[in-house]
Amino acid sequence: MASERPWLRFYGSVPASLDYPKVTLYEAVVASAQRQPDAIAWDFLDTTCTYRDFVAAIDTCANALAALGLKAGERLLISMPTSPQGVIAFYAANKLGVLPAMIHPLSTPPEIEHYLNASRARTALTLDAFYDRFAAVKPRLALERIVLARIPDYLSPVKRFGFWLTKGRKIPKVPDDARVRWWSALMRGPHPEAPRADAKTDDPAAILFSGGTTGLPKGIVLSNRNLIAEGMQAATWGGMGRGDSILAILPIFHGFGLGVCVNAAFMAGGTSILVPVFDAKAVAKLLRKKRPNLLVGVPTLFDALAKDPSLAKADLSCLRATFSGADTLPRPVKERFEQLVAERGGKVKLLEGYGLTEAVTAIMAMPVNEYRERSIGVPFPDMLAKICVPGTTDEAPVGEEGEICVSGPAVMLGYLDDPEATRQTLRVHADGRTWLHTGDLGRRDADGFFYFTVRLKRMIKSSGFNVYPAQVEGVLYRHPLVAEACVVGVPDEAQVERVKAYVVLKDPAQANDATAQALIDFCRQNLIKWSCPREIEFRTELPKTRVGKIDFKVLVQEHVARVEKG
Repeated sequence: MASERPWLRFYGSVPASLDYPKVTLYEAVVASAQRQPDAIAWDFLDTTCTYRDFVAAIDTCANALAALGLKAGERLLISMPTSPQGVIAFYAANKLGVLPAMIHPLSTPPEIEHYLNASRARTALTLDAFYDRFAAVKPRLALERIVLARIPDYLSPVKRFGFWLTKGRKIPKVPDDARVRWWSALMRGPHPEAPRADAKTDDPAAILFSGGTTGLPKGIVLSNRNLIAEGMQAATWGGMGRGDSILAILPIFHGFGLGVCVNAAFMAGGTSILVPVFDAKAVAKLLRKKRPNLLVGVPTLFDALAKDPSLAKADLSCLRATFSGADTLPRPVKERFEQLVAERGGKVKLLEGYGLTEAVTAIMAMPVNEYRERSIGVPFPDMLAKICVPGTTDEAPVGEEGEICVSGPAVMLGYLDDPEATRQTLRVHADGRTWLHTGDLGRRDADGFFYFTVRLKRMIKSSGFNVYPAQVEGVLYRHPLVAEACVVGVPDEAQVERVKAYVVLKDPAQANDATAQALIDFCRQNLIKWSCPREIEFRTELPKTRVGKIDFKVLVQEHVARVEKG
């Protein structure tokens, strides 16, 4: 039974339960600053900020947002890379009782419009380079304010000039627009002091977007308690505390990036090293220069690092814990990375974990001193997990495959404005607890270690990012040449899964390379890069199930069989 928690005997020095303060995220960061005002909270391209100055910046930003007219209960769309502005605004919104909705800064205009409509945000924060995308959208609620930040806002004069030489001068000039406010001017103030909202720990604190149960991007509402609990759990599991640092490689619109790389560091009083753009060479350089203690990422990152020649002579003894998530970790990748670290003076093991945005992010991982082939580990302190017979709330016998269900303080409040999807996903079981039905299949062994097998929900994980086939198919169906389309994830050595589209054309005579490229280009105009098909295969018909639905599983099986046959 899940309530027995057999996995506790593998915890080592990790406590079975933690004491979560009944505060908001803003109050939790203030508490960290009071404990260590002079410790470094974040490091952004060599610009550092103490906890004292971090809280001061959050307060200034909160005052500025309030002066713009944002009030408790409203929403702020944050479309930023992992940068000081995005992080400061996230906690400033929390102070005001404003709900931040986090999205990818490379979102296309149609996607931005969808997110604005879903969140009902009338204020957005983004980079000057992406102004055109926001200017082009026409959401149901008018976008009244566009706060524009610049990457050089927090750079030294030398780095600011370097950025202008390489990228800045290519950014189009922002035209006169009454809606635009500049971050740098807002942060100079002065503004009236904005009072702290009368918010509670169980109140909403963030909207992140993921697949939900339908396969389309859905708003996930997380509470202060969710984010504080998951941050404290992750920090405790990795042994992160004051004086420790973690590379924030993963983006802040992603639960992994926001929850572990940023918020967990602030809950523990550590340093988050903000990395605005993922690039394996840049990460390798930061490993050599900043010497972080913790490194979390997706398998493709660790694979790239293991192959990076610049690390062959680096001292990697600084690494104390490394965790891989968001994709299945291939054994060869694990072994190559561990061998590199061992050769460079470290003893760390690359451990696999498991999580989902509906529970902030990681909620289980392999214990530091354990390893079991293909296991995703055991639940964090205060988190429960069990395997249920699919479609029921009945727990499956040990060793049998079923749906992974989790319960505990990291589990979301629900889906944004979607009570039916929330009801299907969050269910009260016979024990009286609310359980999150993950839509993932797996099993559990007698010791309480869990094993992931496959997703019940139809979602593709490509290089650690969620791709929703229904969303991609919706774009393809809008193209005048397309009669039918089915998008699947096929195995790929570099990306784990690659996005492939099977298409039936209205005119089969047009099935050629030029049409395939035209369809890919059409997707690129409407979707983020990683959601776009890398390959298109034309068919005269697509396989169907008995009820007439396109059978995507058959297409995946055919692709795999063809590859294996050579």
